Amino acid sequence: MGQAQGGADKEVTLQNIQELYRKFASECPSGNLHLHEFKKIFGINRPTTEEESAYMENVFRSFDTNKDGNIDFMEFVAAVHLVLRGKLEDKLKWSFKVYDRDGNGCLDRQEVRHIVRIINKIKRHNDPEVTENIDDICNRIFDLVDKNKDSQISLEEFIEGAERDPWVMDQLKLDIGPSDWFIEQQTKP
Repeated sequence: MGQAQGGADKEVTLQNIQELYRKFASECPSGNLHLHEFKKIFGINRPTTEEESAYMENVFRSFDTNKDGNIDFMEFVAAVHLVLRGKLEDKLKWSFKVYDRDGNGCLDRQEVRHIVRIINKIKRHNDPEVTENIDDICNRIFDLVDKNKDSQISLEEFIEGAERDPWVMDQLKLDIGPSDWFIEQQTKP
């Protein structure tokens, strides 16, 4: 879920924001960040499966708060702040929103299985040794997180389960890593 507290030791100054805007305007002269540019920022440069592509589109939509199909500078700054400096609880709420494909406020087994399968594929691209059984992972997540055993995970159960159990946190981690891109952008003239 990208829940590590990255960049917490650095303060964001007005100069940093002005520089970020200059680079945003340079990279996105239309004033909007499009999906293909978003994928590049988050390190998805290789061809993706249909599931991974749908997943990244869902992440993109989660940052597109005005639902216009683009990310403007204000949405971009909010996304950067959340991913790089956001509090764990805010990141967990965002992750839950990404996972909740039907928007009903609960995660069912199908949604959890879908996201675990995608995260597992992404992990396998990064480490071919990863060979975990998706159904076993999904069942264990529900055993550990679904407190009232209603076969749905509420936002509260999701947050409590991820904070309580490092294995659950690792299984639900959104491995989007824009940090390298932002550092690279800061060093460009």
